[in-house]
Amino acid sequence: MASYLQVENISKSYGDRTLFSNISFNINEGDKIALVAPNGTGKSSLLKILAGVEHSDRGGDVKFMKDIKVAFLDQECHFDPKRTIFDEVYARMGDLSPELKEYEEAVASGDIKRLERAMAAMDATNGWGMEQKIRQVLSSLKIERWNQPMGELSGGEAKRVALACMMLQDAEFIIMVEPTNHLDIDIIEYLEGYLQRSRCTLLMVTHDRYFLDRVCNTIMEIDRGNIYTYRGNYTEYLEKREERYQNMQAEIDKSRNLLRRELEWIRSTPQARTGKARYRINAFYDLKDKASVSLRTDSVEIDVATSRLGRKIIDCMDVNLSFEGRKMLDNFSYKFTRGERVGIVGRNGVGKTTFLNLMAGNLQPDSGVIEQGETLRIGYYTQRGINFKPGQTVLECVQEVADVVKASDGHAISATTYLNRFLFPHETFNKRVDILSGGEKRRLYLLIVLMQNPNMLILDEPTNDLDIMTLNVLEEYLSEFKGSLLIVSHDRYFLDKCVDHLFIFEGEGHIKDFVGKYSEYREYIKEKESMERSEQRTTAPQKPQQQRTHDTSKRKLSFKEQRELEQLEVDLATLGEERTTLENEISSGTLPYERLSEVSKRIEELITLIDEKEMRWLELSE
Repeated sequence: MASYLQVENISKSYGDRTLFSNISFNINEGDKIALVAPNGTGKSSLLKILAGVEHSDRGGDVKFMKDIKVAFLDQECHFDPKRTIFDEVYARMGDLSPELKEYEEAVASGDIKRLERAMAAMDATNGWGMEQKIRQVLSSLKIERWNQPMGELSGGEAKRVALACMMLQDAEFIIMVEPTNHLDIDIIEYLEGYLQRSRCTLLMVTHDRYFLDRVCNTIMEIDRGNIYTYRGNYTEYLEKREERYQNMQAEIDKSRNLLRRELEWIRSTPQARTGKARYRINAFYDLKDKASVSLRTDSVEIDVATSRLGRKIIDCMDVNLSFEGRKMLDNFSYKFTRGERVGIVGRNGVGKTTFLNLMAGNLQPDSGVIEQGETLRIGYYTQRGINFKPGQTVLECVQEVADVVKASDGHAISATTYLNRFLFPHETFNKRVDILSGGEKRRLYLLIVLMQNPNMLILDEPTNDLDIMTLNVLEEYLSEFKGSLLIVSHDRYFLDKCVDHLFIFEGEGHIKDFVGKYSEYREYIKEKESMERSEQRTTAPQKPQQQRTHDTSKRKLSFKEQRELEQLEVDLATLGEERTTLENEISSGTLPYERLSEVSKRIEELITLIDEKEMRWLELSE
């Protein structure tokens, strides 16, 4: 198996903080790797170094196999807000299509001879199909309004455009940072399928455990500055990691037992030591280092009081809301109850965040009534994240809310102690918020929301940028939360753990209430679609070969015509199957350009052949 990437002795620090130092690893062709580690340990920085966006601090080498094409999907998507979707994607194809780029430049230059040469090159490479290819990929990601300016897109829509740019590169090696952030679940599942089918080599950082489990065949972990590689999916990684920790702990315990005996010798009189071998003294200090290793893993500790919640939470009566010409809510009525745990799902742009803003009181409906209970105390964790002033430090940001936090048992915890529990040690208190990693900012934001002792939590994409360890703790906390929950999330694992029923936003203001977890909802949808397909097959008009007449009054076919008719029926079935297969191949959105052109041409041929054979079949059958 060919080595696609060799990394040797790369390091990264920010100020006096070292993220990783002199790490080395190898990635082979066909590996699909997820990189896991706590927030702030340098996962995104490492991937950016590999993608060439950042550089290693003290030299080191990043060597891709010669001529390999690498695509990078960053955590944040930066686009020209004035360009249309199609123009933005088209512009990013310049480096990938030299013939198309030369043609554009030739047109702009006005040089006729240069233009003729460029057009000849476009003909030779069939470069005119580039537009068709872009439209195909955009459609597969459910991007239909290609003339919409980039500045008008939601976070999820912009992420889909970034995915289209990545997919159009047909790269052999893909690097992705949090690819599922802001995407609706349908697109996440489409991306899952795309990466499962693709023969690309993949390295990514993601918090989505279902996505990680279904796509990856290898887990790479950064632990105490070292890289550990585990073959298998995330579930297998957890088992193997636990086994590694048990083995390490056994070695540490063994070292500590040896250390006790050696300690007696090293504490003996200096005269006794001078007669001993120097190697034993050196070995003692090596043993001391091994014995002092701690495998304790720090994790977030969430312990806050929940304010008393009365019987009335939020009552909605005949609520209507339209936004920018689109119907968001249509006569919505519902009474939230104490302890209720609601998950909200639906495609991007259907109004989920708008609904949360209504429930939080940040928006008013066009008509209808929304009443909040007198004891209601909402903690709203928004998708846009933490608000902080320029230059504001971590401690200043927290103290702006409160100096003390009320714990679940009623006693007061200082803000500094609470910061420690959220994995912000004392040396980070005076660190500016703007230089925190994305995950650290989200963790700080979660702390600020919870320290206000809410009795209803409204969470908009709470899993974005949080590491898996913090997500596990948050899920445990929410499972014991005594108040009410209202959660928008595209993380299917998180929804399964935290909610007991779903609001399905179907569009045009319609909301369906589904009792059950998200995985149960998906099973329900699959069964429903299967039944609909079965009904369609039952009620579909018969194919021509099934409409064969047996009217004896008509002229009998000759032996030769009878054989021809039978062969036509076989040919039509075969051609129909081939056409269906090729159409599915095109709609997959994964075809390289050469294959796309070949398939499109063959479909045109099949349509002509099928028409001709059906006409002949009708002639003979009549």
